[in-house]
Amino acid sequence: MDKKSIAIIAIIIIGILAIGFYFTNTNNNDSEADDNVVTIGHLPSDHDAALFVAKEKKMYESQGLQVETVQFNNGGDLITAMASGDVDVGYVGIAPVLSSISQKVPIKIVSGAQMEGSSIVANKNSGINTVADLKGKNVATPGEATIQYTLLSYALNQSGVSTNKVEFTTMKAAQMTDTLRAGRVDAMIIWEPYASIAVKSGAGKLIERSGQIVPEHPCCCVVARDEFIKKHNDKLQKILKAHENATKFINENPEEASNCLPDDIVPDKQLQKDIVANTTYIYGVDDNYKKRVMDFMDLEIKLGILYKPLTEDQLFADV
Repeated sequence: MDKKSIAIIAIIIIGILAIGFYFTNTNNNDSEADDNVVTIGHLPSDHDAALFVAKEKKMYESQGLQVETVQFNNGGDLITAMASGDVDVGYVGIAPVLSSISQKVPIKIVSGAQMEGSSIVANKNSGINTVADLKGKNVATPGEATIQYTLLSYALNQSGVSTNKVEFTTMKAAQMTDTLRAGRVDAMIIWEPYASIAVKSGAGKLIERSGQIVPEHPCCCVVARDEFIKKHNDKLQKILKAHENATKFINENPEEASNCLPDDIVPDKQLQKDIVANTTYIYGVDDNYKKRVMDFMDLEIKLGILYKPLTEDQLFADV
């Protein structure tokens, strides 16, 4: 073999090695980039205000995190995505969390998010003035695996009305006001800001706030997959720090915080300012919060929504 042929072969080998190195390095970089992205699920609700504020104020970036957010119609859908590994962390109601953990879904509560914040609203021409008047009526809820359904069931129970005497319709939160106005349902129970939007628009009238049904009840919390907690605790700590900073910002600057919420969730910024100012946003997991969660769990057991109690170790992560 002459020198020219040897040189050509050498060039080809070097080229192949270079291409291989390029693609190996590119794939490694992509893997590292993907590994640094945390996916956070949420609902179309101002209960998740801390998430929106943290994104708008670049609080995740300041912690060195890349965050991708995904919106779900209700807590059950969100936790299904967490169970499949598609979502790492979620802002979600306590009711689907309790039922999911009871069914061995590997998630844990890592922080509170807010308290109360839902309402029963009736069509203004329905003749409904109390919870007892819901007997024989059609009521929209965001789904059975939601805290709103639990609260409504308890309110009916306290008013002496069996849930069998009420027709429930599952519906997306954003559709409820128009459906109520059209008279296709008699009432609805939903989280903010949709309850206040329905009342302000004249489509409905307020029947009862969730804080009147169960005072100081826990509502949305922050949960994480067990695997994420175990393998990426450093990232979880940064997420929780951003959540804490965002919550403090909301409580200190409710008006500015309202402007951080997405327009598709908050079409009325002026109304939202009042809602945020009157909502209790929290962070962390202290003994008082744990007690509120355990009390709510006991309520669900009495209603037959949960069949057996869970321990604090099953519910809360030691982070």
